[in-house]
Order: sequence, then structure tokens, then C-alpha cells
Amino acid sequence: MKVAVWDTYVTRNDGVVMHFDIIVPDAVKDAETVYTYGRTYLKNKNLKDISLTSKECTFCHVESIRSSWKEAIETHGYYIYEMENCE
Repeated sequence: MKVAVWDTYVTRNDGVVMHFDIIVPDAVKDAETVYTYGRTYLKNKNLKDISLTSKECTFCHVESIRSSWKEAIETHGYYIYEMENCE
């Protein structure tokens, strides 16, 4: 399976920039769907008032799915790959 990687940078309320990727099946072309996944992730982190639009989240590339992403993508439709300041 191929997946699309959406590179995402959001600024938390404390001014720190979070960097994470939203990984979705490459058949998902609707950006708003990807943003909704990102907003759900942020809400689960108790960061519900943070903006997530095309300014913060952009399509980056397509790659082969990694085994560690597969279950989340099959269950939820997406996987969040945390990179910086996502604690």
C-alpha cells in the first residue's frame, strides 16, 4: 500500500512549534479530510483551539506504508508520526 505524507507544523499556545506528519492512504486526496485527522489528534492532546489549515499542513510525498503504521491506518484511516514537541 502507498501512503501520502502530509507535513504539519502547528504552534501550541505556549509558543512552541509541534512538528508531525499525518499519514493517509494515497487515495485520500481531500485536504479537509487530512486536516480533520490532524484536528482530532490535536484535540486528543488537549490542544483543541489550535488552527490546522493549508498554512500548517501540506502534502509532502508518497511512500510505501511502514508496518508500524498499518494497523492505525486500517483502523482509523490515518497515522500520526510525531517528530518534534509532540509530548
